[in-house]
Amino acid sequence: MIPEEVVVWLNQQGYGYVSLSTPLGGGCINNGVRLETERGKTFFLKTNCNNPEDMFLREAQGLAELASGEGPRTPLVYLSGRDFLLLEDLAPAPPVRDYWELFGRQMAALHDRSSGRFGFTEDNYIGSTLQPNPWTDSGFEFFGEQRLNFQAGLAAKRGLLDPVEVRRVEGISARLPELVPEQPVSLLHGDLWSGNAISDDGGLPAVIDPAVYYGWAEADLAMTALFGGFSQVFYDAYIEARPLAAGWRDRFPVYNLYHLLNHLNLFGSGYYRQVIDVVQRFG
Repeated sequence: MIPEEVVVWLNQQGYGYVSLSTPLGGGCINNGVRLETERGKTFFLKTNCNNPEDMFLREAQGLAELASGEGPRTPLVYLSGRDFLLLEDLAPAPPVRDYWELFGRQMAALHDRSSGRFGFTEDNYIGSTLQPNPWTDSGFEFFGEQRLNFQAGLAAKRGLLDPVEVRRVEGISARLPELVPEQPVSLLHGDLWSGNAISDDGGLPAVIDPAVYYGWAEADLAMTALFGGFSQVFYDAYIEARPLAAGWRDRFPVYNLYHLLNHLNLFGSGYYRQVIDVVQRFG
């Protein structure tokens, strides 16, 4: 069903009624369809009747934050509501030959943007899980408390981790200054796995479905290797534009513990073994 607000808006803008609705992937959480109107204009509509009431609003804010710099292209936000988000249809074309090199340089430019503190203007969501973003001066404190410990606490409440396992996650949080280097504050996509890296209608890099905050750039890069992985050309181009401290790839599991814990909370015990493997390695 197309929300009435969307139908009214399309007509008010002169696009006419929807003549074709084509189901597309909306990720693991939402439903997605491409809408084609009487005038031939297409849009991408995300819907979810069971999401937190401000989830699409927070996604819209994140897309606006990403769009205000020199990073990869993001879809324009046309309209958002409690249960829907109407976006520009990027109409992905086959990637251009130097797609990964361009993408690496654009992400380096995105990560050069800073707020001075860790966090974001609002709490938002990683999938459908709350992502707390209180402004924090210390990256170690922010990632430890608002990412690792927060997710471990949720898992404990849901019976997915026992008290000993939670304490081991908290131990990793306490040891972050030993495990990862000091890093400047960077604007992050926040959920940069391969499914959220696409091409636009010209085959150029684009990103979708963000969980935006200001944090450690290495945490964004770590997510690129968790599910599917990016081309080595991407990392080479990134490092040429924005050098990383030695051992950056070895630190990926520490950052990705956040996402593994989130997947444990979202999808259940199928992710338990991966969480425990990281906890045993670093805890």
